[in-house]
Amino acid sequence: MRPIVKWFFDEPTHTFSYVIRDPESKACAIIDSVLNFDYPSGAITTDSADEIVQYVSSHGLQVEWILETHVHADHLSAAPYLKELLGGQIGIGSNIRLVQETFGKVFNEGTEFARDGSQFDALFADQDVIRIGQLEGIAIHTPGHTPACMSYRFDDACFVGDTLFMPDYGTARCDFPGGDAQTLYQSIQRLLSMPDHVVLFMCHDYGAPGRENYVCQTTVGEERLSNIHVNMNVSQKEFVNMRTERDKSLGMPYLMMPSVQINMRAGHLPPEEDNQQYYLKIPLNLFN
Repeated sequence: MRPIVKWFFDEPTHTFSYVIRDPESKACAIIDSVLNFDYPSGAITTDSADEIVQYVSSHGLQVEWILETHVHADHLSAAPYLKELLGGQIGIGSNIRLVQETFGKVFNEGTEFARDGSQFDALFADQDVIRIGQLEGIAIHTPGHTPACMSYRFDDACFVGDTLFMPDYGTARCDFPGGDAQTLYQSIQRLLSMPDHVVLFMCHDYGAPGRENYVCQTTVGEERLSNIHVNMNVSQKEFVNMRTERDKSLGMPYLMMPSVQINMRAGHLPPEEDNQQYYLKIPLNLFN
């Protein structure tokens, strides 16, 4: 039973968010939401999330899950905001603990920052079942971009996070702490072992030479045939060499520092300080 899928696109971060709905009820889930952030001013707004709120409310939907495919390094999650307005449980892969341990040290968070994933309502292991009304899905552990990356498959629809991009754009980087190109290749092979007709929904699209529009979906068959980084004719060794060299040329994502600090907390801000103000940290000269 394939879900009804509605996509939303946040162009500043090139992020696709989704509302997926049980076709036999009003139950739904939200995947990879966006909280808008203006870095120069530090202003946080909810325009992108409010589009989802309006859609869910206008269709009388009942949110059961707010799912994260991973700890995003390119946008802030709106999960707590959506939970407050719409309900639902916030879920992510159980290896969030590894990400929290790594970046807890990067940002010198101290013992008050829990590294056990307790900021989330649910931590998924590989092959865990996720139910949305009568719709049943499976959590698939697809690490490589980050250790906690999960894909979520509901019938012939699979939401892959940053594990894959559109065939003409390729794959995501693996040089963040905890990332690994060989692991990503193996995760991609798990996805590409699914039937050719399975639809893969992207978390991001940045466009590609010769293509002006942004696209959120492709199929397993199209990725196997023509992904420019990892089609069926590319060996693991070739992929690892390509990905390693390519990653060396990439700069730090613009919103990585604020995004990771907030997203490793399930979208919550760091603790308020004694002047009733929230702050983010920027570690100097750590990633140069």
